[in-house]
Amino acid sequence: MQNESALSVSGIVKRYPGVIALNDINLDFYKNEIHAICGENGAGKSTLIKILTGAIKADEGEIAVEGIRRKAFSPHEAMFKYGISAIYQEFNLIPYLSIAENIFLGNEIKLPNGLLDTKQMNDKAGESLRSLGIEMDPKMKVQHLTVAYQQIVEIAKAISHNVKILIMDEPSAPLTTSEVDKLFELVKNLKERGVTVIYISHRMSEIFELSDRVSVFRDGKYITTYLTSETNKNELIKSMVGRELLESFPERESSDGEMLLEVKNLSAADNVKNASFSLKAGEVVGFGGLVGAGRTELVRAIFGADPISAGEIRVKGKIVKIGNPLTAVKYGFGLIPEDRKQHGIISELSIRENISYSSFDRVSSMRLLIPQKIKEVAEKYRKMLNIVCPGTDKKIKELSGGNQQKVVLARWLATDCEIILFDEPTRGIDVGAKQEIYELINRLAEAGKGIVLISSEMPELLGMSDRIVVMHEGVIAGELSKEDASQERILHLASGE
Repeated sequence: MQNESALSVSGIVKRYPGVIALNDINLDFYKNEIHAICGENGAGKSTLIKILTGAIKADEGEIAVEGIRRKAFSPHEAMFKYGISAIYQEFNLIPYLSIAENIFLGNEIKLPNGLLDTKQMNDKAGESLRSLGIEMDPKMKVQHLTVAYQQIVEIAKAISHNVKILIMDEPSAPLTTSEVDKLFELVKNLKERGVTVIYISHRMSEIFELSDRVSVFRDGKYITTYLTSETNKNELIKSMVGRELLESFPERESSDGEMLLEVKNLSAADNVKNASFSLKAGEVVGFGGLVGAGRTELVRAIFGADPISAGEIRVKGKIVKIGNPLTAVKYGFGLIPEDRKQHGIISELSIRENISYSSFDRVSSMRLLIPQKIKEVAEKYRKMLNIVCPGTDKKIKELSGGNQQKVVLARWLATDCEIILFDEPTRGIDVGAKQEIYELINRLAEAGKGIVLISSEMPELLGMSDRIVVMHEGVIAGELSKEDASQERILHLASGE
């Protein structure tokens, strides 16, 4: 690998009220390398991306692209002049436009009369896709694509802009195992084409499989850079959190409490068919299965977010009719959704408003909200969950993903709900925050709550669950005790074999 700089930052500082998001960052990214960046949520990774792509300006410092030094540049300059592009967890695609129209959005090819040259755009979009080894119809609307193919469109979009430096932020988070393998092929393909890839991930296995070097951020500071081949998982985690994490899944004594929830022969739309399971107080019941197996649809139906077409739900032995989430809350349910940004947070509201949103009856009097009570509740859970923020009056969108997740958890804890449905609670969250959430789940179970835990991470599912229910194509394929569960047995049931 040639140690020639493709991009470097020197003395980068970014301040927000009460927080230094980046503090004197100095870092080089080499040409023709895959450079991983890791760190806990709130470490400064997202802020650095925004500065490199021109979305925000640093307060101090410089950026150098192939020797050209700048204080800052616009998003248009970053992409079209310097070849810097980013693919985020939430894709920047317009669903009602075609693949080609999305690829050339902002850089359209036009005829002399000013109209779009759709033929040339389709042809060139097809070329970009084929260069990635993908055959897709450029005229197809993005709304009809799976998440994996939407990601490919984002990569093709970057290639069409002659990308030199591609930043990928948690690109594997929404993908299945087979789709992740394809992603790895594409990333390696980009490196072979001379593209510098900056790869941000919380998944250690990906960092070690893909990257040439890995840099660690912590609390807004650059800590160190390792040659990936010369470090290991424990050393990396210790650098990320400033301490050793010796135990991934904290131990918990299983309890056999009262029956909280019984779901019998439940069906919902085309995604859930005749599902039955139970949940006791103090128990963590895990749900395994491949993407699209119906796990999310099942908990959404139980929570009243999706209509139930057949079956019954019993809470503490009593049959209940749950037609909407408000009713579910009244029966003691809480849902931490899979898509945090779309269904979990209200981005324009403050942290304290997000925490109290589902428990207004506890922070009001005669139907009038009491600001002091809202503040007190927010402060209580900020301390309890170690939510890192300059103040609970700040908008939740200013928080890192891990801290946003803690706010969603705080919202349901504030309702004192008894049945908590966790749907991929640690997706996109760093190793330190994961440990905190695992410990919280255990504390909740020990306090007599019933926990449903959906997870696509096999170690998490095996390490946290008392029982594991496995789904396949909308049907419960089997149930395994903690003693009988293994990765092989779960995958066997999940694949319908």
